[in-house]
Amino acid sequence: MTTVMKAERIHLRVDDQQKALLEAASTVSGDTVSAFVLSAATEAAANVLADRRTFTLDEQDWAAFDSALERPARDVPGLRELLAGPTVLDANSPQTDEGDT
Repeated sequence: MTTVMKAERIHLRVDDQQKALLEAASTVSGDTVSAFVLSAATEAAANVLADRRTFTLDEQDWAAFDSALERPARDVPGLRELLAGPTVLDANSPQTDEGDT
């Protein structure tokens, strides 16, 4: 087994109830609080990112998805003009309002 030296730190502040909950859960799982929190946070982070990179479809949904991808592009009325115009992210956009900060 290879041990990886950990050099980075993350500091957290918790209230009494959160600390007690984390301590109880780490005790039950046989880990230190740090190991428990690191494992749970790492798993949660991986799940958040996976939800944005991967999706699963059954055979029928995949066929519908694939069919939609294979259809030729179509012209959507007004879309070309919408995408060509200024946006709220443009510095001098007439859509921005000085009071919206």
